[in-house]
Amino acid sequence: MPAQDFRHVTTWVFDLDKTLYPPEARLFDQIEVKMTDWVMRRLGVDRDRADQLRQQYWALYGTTLAGLMHEHDVQPGDYLAEVHDIDFSALAPDPALISALQALPGRRIVFTNADAVYAGRVLAARGMTGLFDAVYGVEHAQFHPKPRREAFETIFAADGLLPAKAAMFEDDARNLEVPHAMGLRTVHVAPDPQPAPHIDHHTADLAGFLSRLTQG
Repeated sequence: MPAQDFRHVTTWVFDLDKTLYPPEARLFDQIEVKMTDWVMRRLGVDRDRADQLRQQYWALYGTTLAGLMHEHDVQPGDYLAEVHDIDFSALAPDPALISALQALPGRRIVFTNADAVYAGRVLAARGMTGLFDAVYGVEHAQFHPKPRREAFETIFAADGLLPAKAAMFEDDARNLEVPHAMGLRTVHVAPDPQPAPHIDHHTADLAGFLSRLTQG
């Protein structure tokens, strides 16, 4: 992994869930239960149908919320507050990752399909409060979720970043296709590689990957 591939980068864009914390923390297991419960109540369906709709909307629209908004005119505020009201005790500070992030030259931002309040709680539990120059939730993207191009265009315009001088780190490979097309360097952060033309690099160890970029 040649560090020179990133020497042009002045803005570092990070997804949140399963990117800035390990998937073993399983926060999304809690969130998925709450999403299913919410869909059951709102749409009056049983758990199996609610689970089916949750996954269907995620596949079609990028997030369950986007599907609910499009198909059922759901307002996002109460939904986001409820499904992200979870236990964060599985998270702990990661000194190696914090150090590697601090060493990056330029600006560091978070861009998540969750909301910024939830993102702040995750970052606090990871010991990363104040580490990022900006934290963008789905509300800052006008509720357009990744992987939709509108989401990236809205956030990048608001941030003022130059795509040709940015890199994005993300656990969901499909969310890297648009950034790659826009000119960002892309890094898939996941246990298993998913080779694809829109993925420039893969790592299962974000802290180690970032530390190698600033060595020497």
